[in-house]
Amino acid sequence: MAIEFGSAQSAPLQDKSQRSLWSRMNSDIGFMSRGPGVNERMMFTERIELLLETGVSLPEALKVMRAQTEEQKLAIIIDSLIKTVDDGKSFSVALARHPEMFPQTYVTLVAAAEEGSFLPQVLQQLREMDERNAAMRSVIISALSYPAFLVLFSFSVVIFVLVVIFPKFTDLFKSIHDQLPITTIVLMYLSDVLRDHWLLVLVVSGGGLTGLVFWLRTPQGVQLLDQLKMRTPIIKDVFIQTYLIQTLSVLGMSLANGVPISIALTATQDIVRNSRFSRFLKEVLDNVEQGKGIALGFEQADFIPPMVRQMISTGEHTGNLAKVMKRVCDFYTRELHKRIATFAKAIEPVMLIVMGVVVGVIVSALILPIFKLSRVH
Repeated sequence: MAIEFGSAQSAPLQDKSQRSLWSRMNSDIGFMSRGPGVNERMMFTERIELLLETGVSLPEALKVMRAQTEEQKLAIIIDSLIKTVDDGKSFSVALARHPEMFPQTYVTLVAAAEEGSFLPQVLQQLREMDERNAAMRSVIISALSYPAFLVLFSFSVVIFVLVVIFPKFTDLFKSIHDQLPITTIVLMYLSDVLRDHWLLVLVVSGGGLTGLVFWLRTPQGVQLLDQLKMRTPIIKDVFIQTYLIQTLSVLGMSLANGVPISIALTATQDIVRNSRFSRFLKEVLDNVEQGKGIALGFEQADFIPPMVRQMISTGEHTGNLAKVMKRVCDFYTRELHKRIATFAKAIEPVMLIVMGVVVGVIVSALILPIFKLSRVH
């Protein structure tokens, strides 16, 4: 039976605009980025869960945690939680006053747990979700770190050759300037620009990069980036699976703990950092509010894999939607691990080939003119 929230429990959902802005900036319940407060929240959840399981009351548990907390940021938040709870407000209302650390999903599930008197169990599930997300972040960072190093190393080598090596051959090549390969002429020109106008190059490059970053934060830039994530071959599958894991994980946990599907969908819209996927969730919510069910929205979205559509439809018809969502979430978590590992293995040889081509072009731009000089003399 779905739990109906009273006024105290529905209060955390009031400040949706503020929470939505923070979720888009940080996505701290997701695992594609790491917003501030994730580590603190994991530690807080584990400790409060342990204290509640040992029979300590919530107000006393918060005071015990405050006495043991030395980190200033977390201490300030706990002080605020203690004051709110002592004023007779619910724990979820206290948490809702700190969206920088507790996202809407967290608050909503805690509110449901307070109604159903199973707060320690929900805290355990929230902790496990954060731990899974942290593990996924580590996998992604590990997979991308080596390619990123290769790109940085290659760029540094090219700059070094252009600034230090090429100038030593400039005077030597002047005597056969008309016979130089086009690659040598281009690289010599770039070398002169970098040496003579390095400050201008830095200013223009820095200004261009800064402008691009700011533009990507505008509504037009965010929309373009979101479209690229959902349409670019190869990487679109990674992003779609990531969004499905985030969505189904939260929806499955919410439904299993008695949160109404409409509230769960509303909370989930603030978790996924993609405007196209958020619109899809809004369409699903509209269908649910019109009594059409949740499966129809999944069936109408062309980017949702057929297996997910079938599983959601089956779960809705059998009344096991929460269990089905958890199964699908677990399946795609394993698949995403495999896909990222495969992508990392595939990109390494590609990067090595690119580095080889770059080095080959630079070497040929130096060696070929030297051969021509040897024939001249």
